[in-house]
Amino acid sequence: MENIQPKLIKKAREVHDLTFYKFAIESLPVAVITVDPELRITGFNSSAEEVTGYSKEETIGQHCDEILKGELCKVNCPLRTVLNHRGSIVRTESTICNKFGEAVPIRQHAAGLLDDDGKLVGGLEAFVDISHSKALEREKANLISMFAHDMKSPVISIQGFILRLLQNSVEIDEEKRKKYLKIVRLEANKLESLIDGFLEYSRLQTGKLNFNFTATSLDKELIEIYETFQDKGFQKGIQFELLNMETLPIIEADSKYLQRVFSNLLDNALKHSREKGLITIATQHTDQYIMVKIKDRGTGIDSKDLPYIFDPFYQGRGEKRGKGYGLGLAVVKAIVDGHGGKIFVESELGKGSVFTVALPKRRKPEE
Repeated sequence: MENIQPKLIKKAREVHDLTFYKFAIESLPVAVITVDPELRITGFNSSAEEVTGYSKEETIGQHCDEILKGELCKVNCPLRTVLNHRGSIVRTESTICNKFGEAVPIRQHAAGLLDDDGKLVGGLEAFVDISHSKALEREKANLISMFAHDMKSPVISIQGFILRLLQNSVEIDEEKRKKYLKIVRLEANKLESLIDGFLEYSRLQTGKLNFNFTATSLDKELIEIYETFQDKGFQKGIQFELLNMETLPIIEADSKYLQRVFSNLLDNALKHSREKGLITIATQHTDQYIMVKIKDRGTGIDSKDLPYIFDPFYQGRGEKRGKGYGLGLAVVKAIVDGHGGKIFVESELGKGSVFTVALPKRRKPEE
């Protein structure tokens, strides 16, 4: 009896340790699998189920490379490496294939599992799905590429006209000289606008732009912008109309940035409208939001482009270079998001677009 009691205590501790170990593994927010020395799966937590699409029951006893189908499974397998080198830790990034045949980029760590006597009894691999961070990296690279592309056009134009002025300074008459300098100034303005937009978008994305929220009369802001655009529209033979502009509730907003939002949307409407067209600014409000709708009867947006309309440097199908939406709508969305609002677009190719900005009547304290 005396010999049995210590064994029971030891066994109870082992059961307790194993139960705690399993609970800890299951609770981890990262995918974890464990394998025996033959690389057969012995453990598979719920996060691993989420990343791979396989259930625990489908994986236990299976060879790990039959489940993960990773690019490193046949060569440089992290688990095989730790088993062959007595538990050394391996860190790497690779790609596995989920149950549905989709490639999933992961960051993984593998280590050996040792028993109380220091004997290697298996391996453990922890990994996380890094699809989102990889997508952000691609978006960043694409953003930089598009920014460089859009900068190139005005730079080349400026260089070309300055070169003409330098090489033919005597032969060029005063009228042509003024024409060239005017083009250089316009291209320089484009370049400055592009750089300012890029910097502002970067600040908005990184949260480094502080909004100055004050009591704002939205109807007065809209009337002021409407009057400005009436003059712009007159030059193109385009009319603006203001509807449902009754006194709107005062809201907490940064009026400077709201003016940027509506000016940008109206600029786009003007740019994409046909001659003698009509652009409408209308408002309505619900219990929670004030809605501002800007409607044009212009070229419209292809339905295939709508999901990407607020992406930086969006360029729609059939758009000529320079007549897309650049960084403007990306900045607009970032400003609206910063106000706790929402922005929607409805459009039909050849018939026009409606952009709706929904601003909360009352900002949440944490916003």
